Amino acid sequence: MPESRSRIARIPVTRYRNGSFSVGEDVVVKETLFSLFLNNQKFATLVCSPFDLKEMAVGFLCSEGILQKPSDLLNITINADVGQILVEITKESVPEGRFVKRFVTTSSSQGGPSLYFLNNAVNISPISANLEITPREIFFLCDEVEKNSPLFQETGGSHCAALCSRERIIFLYEDIGRHNAVDRVLGRCFLENITVSDKILVFSGRVASEILIKVAKIGVPLIAARSAPTELAVNLAKEIGITIVGFIRKGRLNVYSHENRVIENS
Repeated sequence: MPESRSRIARIPVTRYRNGSFSVGEDVVVKETLFSLFLNNQKFATLVCSPFDLKEMAVGFLCSEGILQKPSDLLNITINADVGQILVEITKESVPEGRFVKRFVTTSSSQGGPSLYFLNNAVNISPISANLEITPREIFFLCDEVEKNSPLFQETGGSHCAALCSRERIIFLYEDIGRHNAVDRVLGRCFLENITVSDKILVFSGRVASEILIKVAKIGVPLIAARSAPTELAVNLAKEIGITIVGFIRKGRLNVYSHENRVIENS
């Protein structure tokens, strides 16, 4: 994981405090555009934080349904200096309609039917994991994730997604975009063939349907988020078999689906 110096920029700022202005310096998160090429054809423009790009690109292609098994991926090359990610896959071609000039931004995606949630949801298998976790364990994991999110601590401008066991953080990714952070987790799980049926995803953002679908494609049975879910995400979670825990604050949380996985503190 790169040092935080490569993730941030210092910019001039005018502050207003207690009735007066002053000029100083502020720390902000970096944001970069990368062109993603699939078998030498431009597939998407990703707007993201400029690090952990291999995991993000692989996770994005998994969530798009392009990568479904490890043998689908032949090679990936990151050309950070020119803002390019070059991915080679075994499929000779991808349907022409998938190659659309679009931006995949920090909060939404436009221009491609492959990003429409119903098309994504049809390829998801129901999750029937026997994971159980207590509220005390959820609070502990959320506190640990917050403590170990240096980009957010320094700038307040990033989201975080962490794959956890009941006892600890396994790995954690930050990005300007909540979708990108989850894609990095998805990519790492894909690349390292990680078993996730007994894992939890701790997430800083809102749980909307597209986030829920990404989590379902990983196969994680429980997502614990500081923010709220949407109605559609909750309905999908009930159908797919995912537990959504939201509005996690000190000493309180809400369980929106498959509440049997959240058990009494021992």
